[in-house]
Amino acid sequence: MNLKLVGSSLIVAGTALGAGMLAIPMVLAQFGLIWGTLLMLFIWVGTTYAALLLLEASCKVGGGASMNAIARVTLGKSGQLVTNGLLYALLICLLMAYIIGAGDLVQKVSANAGFKLSTLSSQVGFTLIAGLIVSMGTAVVDKLNRLLFAGMVVALVLTLMALVPNMSLVNLADHVSNDKVALIKTSSVLFTSFAFMVVIPSLVTYNKEASKSQLRNMIILGSVIPLVCYLLWLYAAVGNLSSDQLVQFASVSELIAALGTKYAGMELILSIFTGLALLTSFLGVAMALYDQNADIFKVSRPVLFVITFILPLLGAVIAPEQFLAVLGYAGIILVFLAVFVPMAMTLKVRKMETALVEAYEAGGGAMAMSLSFVFGCFLLLAQVI
Repeated sequence: MNLKLVGSSLIVAGTALGAGMLAIPMVLAQFGLIWGTLLMLFIWVGTTYAALLLLEASCKVGGGASMNAIARVTLGKSGQLVTNGLLYALLICLLMAYIIGAGDLVQKVSANAGFKLSTLSSQVGFTLIAGLIVSMGTAVVDKLNRLLFAGMVVALVLTLMALVPNMSLVNLADHVSNDKVALIKTSSVLFTSFAFMVVIPSLVTYNKEASKSQLRNMIILGSVIPLVCYLLWLYAAVGNLSSDQLVQFASVSELIAALGTKYAGMELILSIFTGLALLTSFLGVAMALYDQNADIFKVSRPVLFVITFILPLLGAVIAPEQFLAVLGYAGIILVFLAVFVPMAMTLKVRKMETALVEAYEAGGGAMAMSLSFVFGCFLLLAQVI
């Protein structure tokens, strides 16, 4: 077993598995499990194929540690500037949201332990510690992420062990809305829940010795894990709480509190899961931004550390209550960066004489590429509808 490839798959999965997972039942339950499941599978297929397109572009240019390196070769100067602008906007928005969420969690945990921390000190402390880990390199992130992911799996298994035996068939078959336009609107939430593509260039460089099939399987396995977790959590939550209840919750904390009231210890377990999910997502996204900055600025590690984390931290300090709003902005940017940019890179690299012919190539040809374009348009429609 290649532990580097397994660890890389877990980085993909951990980057996708953010705290937003807990909100999925509140978003989908009202439309019924059949439609919710079908929509999630549709989003997963489209997102995974777009990720494989980016994998192809990264491999064929010889493996780049950042999107900047791939865009420079495939899209030219103007395409490179557009890609970098989108990537920086996305990564800074995501890191800002994760710092806000993690800082709030650190504050609550420290308060329960008898230590009172301010919002500022909890955010700065989290950013410094997690940022130092990222600056140590992909290998360190890989090893730590394996431990964190194991903790998430344990928390999820304990949750399912409590919820599954008490699932109600009536709740599973229930739905309160037939509004398909409202269902389409939820696509943006689901799409953001599979936002792992930013780590692909770093992982291609980290696994230089891997074969084409191994790299492909790394991406597919990394995307299947969050899909399975999302579906299991959706069914377990909906089976224990009615659609009417789930629709009324205004935040994830209300959902956690409701399950905590029903099952002893559930609130603690889900809080642990939330914390680990935020940390694994932060590490994956921060690694992508750190490598991007290293490729562009060519500066020392201390300077690189400051460049990488100063803007997200300032944003979190200035707007500590905007977790969901920032994620909404990130979703719009992600459509372009995760679907249209990889498509443009792949179309270009397939025509380049300098591309590595023996490198990985996504299947499906022109038909799959066309469907990927339609998928991107669908997501844009869901964002603005």
